[in-house]
Amino acid sequence: MLRKVGRLFVVKTRWEAFMIIYALATGAIERGQHYMTRFPGFGGWLLLLACTGSVFMAGAKMLDCLKHEKAAKAREGTFVLVEEEKT
Repeated sequence: MLRKVGRLFVVKTRWEAFMIIYALATGAIERGQHYMTRFPGFGGWLLLLACTGSVFMAGAKMLDCLKHEKAAKAREGTFVLVEEEKT
């Protein structure tokens, strides 16, 4: 049962990654707006940019990891076929 619950927290498709990125971006903009009211001027803008920049970096990492996992599964499948031909 715990394994089934754990599978809910695994990102398997690009669509799921985009939904998570959207949620992160929504939260980052909200946090950035609070920073701009708390720290008016240049400091608030820098903190807003830091919030949104972190979403770009996290989103790129998620999409990149999905691409690498897909390539690894493809390599794993070809490795099994090569191994079967040798025996």
